[in-house]
Amino acid sequence: MKYNDLNLTAHKNPKRVGRGIAAGQGKTAGRGTKGQNSRAGSTRKLGFEGGQNPLAKRLPKLRGFTSHRTAADNIYTGQLDDLPTVIDNQVLADAGLVANPNTRVKLILKGDVTKKHTVSLQGASAGAMTAIQKAGGNFLQVNQVARPATDKDTKVRS
Repeated sequence: MKYNDLNLTAHKNPKRVGRGIAAGQGKTAGRGTKGQNSRAGSTRKLGFEGGQNPLAKRLPKLRGFTSHRTAADNIYTGQLDDLPTVIDNQVLADAGLVANPNTRVKLILKGDVTKKHTVSLQGASAGAMTAIQKAGGNFLQVNQVARPATDKDTKVRS
C-alpha cells in the first residue's frame, strides 16, 4: 500500500478532556488521582525510571571504541619471491598465506623483493609499492573479491 492510495474519508477529532462529569472524561480526565502523570506539564526524560537509578547508569561502561570492520590480512614483501610472478588473492590463498580468497589483503614492506611481480591486491603500503617498482614489477589496487552466491543466498524467503 502506498501513501497516496490511502482513503481518508473522515478525521476523528481528539477527545476533549476535562469538561465536566457528564462528558465522560471530566475531573481527573483519565489521568487517575494524584501522582506525577496526573499533573499538567508532566514529561520525563527518555530512560527516566521514577528516581531509581536508570538502566543506562546501572550497567558497567567499557572504555574505547570497538570497530566491527574485519581487519585486512597482511602479507609482506619478503614472502613474494616464493610465489609466481602474477599475484592475486587466489594465489595467496592457494599458497596458504591467507585464509580464503575473499578476504581483504594488504601488502606491507618487510623484506626484499628480488623478482619482477605483478601484484593485484586491495591495498599496499607506500614502501611496499616502491619496492615492487624498483624490482621492475607493478602494483594494481583491486576491489575485494565477492563471495560466490550459494543456493541459500538466492532462495526466496516465504
